[in-house]
Amino acid sequence: MPLRARLLLSVQLLLFVLVLLLSLAFNPETNRTSVMGIVTPLAAVSAIASQYALLRLTVPGAPSTAVMTGNTTNLVLSLLDSLSRGEPLIKAPKEQLKRTVGALGGFFAGCFVGALAVSWIGNWAWLMPVIVSVVAISLV
Repeated sequence: MPLRARLLLSVQLLLFVLVLLLSLAFNPETNRTSVMGIVTPLAAVSAIASQYALLRLTVPGAPSTAVMTGNTTNLVLSLLDSLSRGEPLIKAPKEQLKRTVGALGGFFAGCFVGALAVSWIGNWAWLMPVIVSVVAISLV
């Protein structure tokens, strides 16, 4: 399992490095219909897809990080079931609530930090996921 995790994190790292380099070299957000304006976001989506595959393959049962609408719905249902005195609508609502709160909290924190980074340092903000990927690989 650590080998699989390291491989997927390495793919993610390479894709994020590619996004960083393309963003710095071509500034794709200035011309979103250009080849680089299309290729750069596709590389970013591919990096996120490798992260999703990592989660699915190495942490079975973890809440999805790719389907935030579903996680938000699960959070609300779990919260309502936990607060209700009636028969729960979902299985183990308190446990599901704990798992989902962490996923959503991490998602919103990442969005906030990413937005701040882009507003402060522009395309250099892509350095953040590169650094996080390097740290993640070193921890596996």
